[in-house]
Amino acid sequence: MLPRKVADAYVEALIELDPTVGTRLGVRESDGCLPDLSPCGQEAVAELARRTLLKLGKAEDLPGADSDTERRCARLLRERLTANLAIHEAGEGLRAVSNLRSPVHNLRIAFTMMPTKADDDWAVVAERLRAVPAALEGYRESLTLGLERELLAGPRATAAFIGQLSEWAGGAGSAWFAEFVSGGPLGLRTELDTAARTATQALVSMRDWMRDVYAPAVKNAPDTVGRERYRRWTRFFNGADLDLDEAYAYGWSEFHRLLAEMETEAGKILQGAGPWEALAHLRLHGTHIEGVEKVRQWLQSLMDEAVDVLDGTHFELAEPIRKVESRIAPTGSAAAPYYTSPSEDFSRPGRTWLPVHGETRFPIYELVSTWYHEGVPGHHLQLAQWVHVADRLSRFQATVGSVSANCEGWALYAERLMDELGFLPDPERRLGYLEGQMMRACRVIVDIGMHLELEIPADSSFHPGERWSPELGQEFFQRHSSYPPAYVESEITRYLSVPAQAIGYKLGERAWLLGRANAQATQGHAFDAKAWHMAALSLGPLGLDDLVEELSHL
Repeated sequence: MLPRKVADAYVEALIELDPTVGTRLGVRESDGCLPDLSPCGQEAVAELARRTLLKLGKAEDLPGADSDTERRCARLLRERLTANLAIHEAGEGLRAVSNLRSPVHNLRIAFTMMPTKADDDWAVVAERLRAVPAALEGYRESLTLGLERELLAGPRATAAFIGQLSEWAGGAGSAWFAEFVSGGPLGLRTELDTAARTATQALVSMRDWMRDVYAPAVKNAPDTVGRERYRRWTRFFNGADLDLDEAYAYGWSEFHRLLAEMETEAGKILQGAGPWEALAHLRLHGTHIEGVEKVRQWLQSLMDEAVDVLDGTHFELAEPIRKVESRIAPTGSAAAPYYTSPSEDFSRPGRTWLPVHGETRFPIYELVSTWYHEGVPGHHLQLAQWVHVADRLSRFQATVGSVSANCEGWALYAERLMDELGFLPDPERRLGYLEGQMMRACRVIVDIGMHLELEIPADSSFHPGERWSPELGQEFFQRHSSYPPAYVESEITRYLSVPAQAIGYKLGERAWLLGRANAQATQGHAFDAKAWHMAALSLGPLGLDDLVEELSHL
């Protein structure tokens, strides 16, 4: 069995252990179930990884294992499983509390990916709803074991998560599960409503336990993770062992470069104004969309336009990839927009999701480049292309083997590409793009700075010589963005509870740019950007070091 077969067998076994993975891939048999989130369930996934690594070692010695396709797959499978095992063996799954990435967030997203067109689909929804209490009980068992072993989540993430549980349970209105089933058929109304109440009661029970037991137990725990834990998470999210001090310095260099560009664009909007003054002006007086449905339609048209213009000129898109849907995110989502991949057969298309948090007025300056990032040519083109060329990769590469920094780096590269191609022609849109870039530079500075408690440079105008803390991180972010305080607070909590993920945007973009520059230098005038883009998007996921090497030789 060659490495690609080993990788595909791993996916099949993983789907059995985690049905939400099956739902993401479009495996209908998975839709009525939920994973075992208990310590035993976590250990079963880890044991699968160990067995797979043993099989991979044997597969790499077989004839044919040294071909490019087998080699890339083997390298990725080994790196991903090793990184996952390091996280598991450090007990990180026993303190998985976050405002963005937790087992409960994954369960909720799985419901949004389920088919809901036919009555039979809704019957499966009811079945999965009835499985929610057992899944949450397993999650509680894991957190309880974490308390016993003094593996504690941070108090800030815990408080934010409790707030989200309250919102999902209907604290400020109708419960999320009740809203979700409200579109179901009349013939299943009683069954769906009863199942939704069961799931909601489990959320309430989880919330009460988090509030009354877990939060008091972690109230004195640090919100930051320290260098050792941060290095493990860096490998997990970036697929590489990074020089964190060099990355921190790079974040500062990008900060200063972008600040200069922002000052130039700001002056074109308001003469003599600085970036934040100009952005505040745009928030109140810039071009905007009124209404939630109107902004959804507008974002859809933005992506449709990008597909039409880019296909055949800068990319070659297969027909299934041309379809991408704009959606409004479920209530209680974190502040940032996000993307979900298509199913393996494209029966569920790729989707972008906009959290609205009660807002009805949407300035376009902060949406345009974000949707180039989340949709086209960003996440959608890359992740949907992987699904399209799955026969040339492996199922593992096309689906569960992704590396966050590779994906986020491509999406940030996609924003820059649209700027290079002239899709941000006016100061309003370009300043919004630059603010998004600035946010990603600030992420590198603040994320690494907070967790490693690094020193702020002595030549900085912001608390020079002091050591980073979450409070300084929030102040710095707020001072260098136009985002509302609630958004900034959500972002800082995200960095604290998902360490090293946020640095992958800028560091991943740097890897994509370096790979392109190396290919251009080698090929000179023969460099074909369209061909390079499609070859790059068809590589499948790679860690950052491997990514630069592969891109440079396309």
